[in-house]
Amino acid sequence: MAAKSESTTPALPLSSNQENVTPIGTKIAELNESRSELLSRIQGLKQDLQSWRSKLDTQVTVYRDELSELKKSLNVEVEQLRSEFQDLRTTLQQQQEDVTASLKNLGLQDVSEDTKEVHNEDAKVEKAHTQDAEVEENAEEEQVLPEDDNVKETEK
Repeated sequence: MAAKSESTTPALPLSSNQENVTPIGTKIAELNESRSELLSRIQGLKQDLQSWRSKLDTQVTVYRDELSELKKSLNVEVEQLRSEFQDLRTTLQQQQEDVTASLKNLGLQDVSEDTKEVHNEDAKVEKAHTQDAEVEENAEEEQVLPEDDNVKETEK
């Protein structure tokens, strides 16, 4: 009787395996379908990412070009202002020399005082010119100071 039990016992698992084969096959098919859907979604996301990167690169290029044009324009304006400033400085010096010469001819002012005043004015003009050059150098370096440094610079 023990032999019969052993022979029937393996038969049950075989029939159970056959019954389980169909659901496993269905599950494998579902998993394959799900895998295909996921791969499709991943491919779509990759394409979206590539499109986004391309648009971002285009925007960055446009902004860089605009900044470059603005920088060129600003440099042209700074050069024009420098030229105008130099013309004004030259005109002012000429006027000071003319006034000094006129006063000297009239004998109304001491020549040494005129010379001191001219040198003082030249020093003021030169200081303003130096500050203008420093401002342009800072603009060319395109450095942005933190707010604390801006306050310190203003206080100087």
